[in-house]
Amino acid sequence: MRLRVEFTTEPFDLDEAPAHALVAREVVEVAELDAVDVGPFGNTAEGGADVVLDAVDTLLRRALRAGATRISLQVTVIGEDGR
Repeated sequence: MRLRVEFTTEPFDLDEAPAHALVAREVVEVAELDAVDVGPFGNTAEGGADVVLDAVDTLLRRALRAGATRISLQVTVIGEDGR
């Protein structure tokens, strides 16, 4: 199964990316995901279910430790592996 995760971390800071946002970005960039799109108001990543779910677990734990007070995420099934 292939998944797409969309997420944001808060609190926002438009002047400088907060530590929790940098940590979340690092997690998805180093994971073995097929597609990653990082932006100032939302981030998406796609890949196989195990890789995405592992990345989400790591992202939640590390971003919270780095000061996130809210993490919004949505996980969507986008197909089967090999498609």
